[in-house]
Amino acid sequence: MRTVIFGSIAPYLTALMVLYSIFVLLRGHNEPGGGFIGGLIAASALAVYGVACGVSPVRRALRFHPMAIAGFGLFIAAMAGMFSLFAGVPYMTGLWIYPTVLGVELKLSTTLIFDIGVYLVVVGTIASIALALEERDRG
Repeated sequence: MRTVIFGSIAPYLTALMVLYSIFVLLRGHNEPGGGFIGGLIAASALAVYGVACGVSPVRRALRFHPMAIAGFGLFIAAMAGMFSLFAGVPYMTGLWIYPTVLGVELKLSTTLIFDIGVYLVVVGTIASIALALEERDRG
């Protein structure tokens, strides 16, 4: 579906969807959202961009192979539990710190690190599948 209107609006729509996916990722655990839903939104954005502009621009935009992104996300998600082992509590127990940056207290946790890993796994896996299907259809 390479229409002029869709092709010209797709990059802007993709950017908005990725920005929204990061918002959903960061608000997870406190409100509805998290890594899985945010990753699905980001992968959908890449699929929209792939349908509008083709597979090569999406691969250039990603810079890494989608399965490498998924593997890195799996590594991050698994390593998020290591902090709890160093703290002497069971693996994958959530830990929080509250640093103050520019007068604003931030709530940082190991669950956020886990969510970022899940986000990358979902983006990498779904993008890999979507790009393979798009290449097959255009091939």
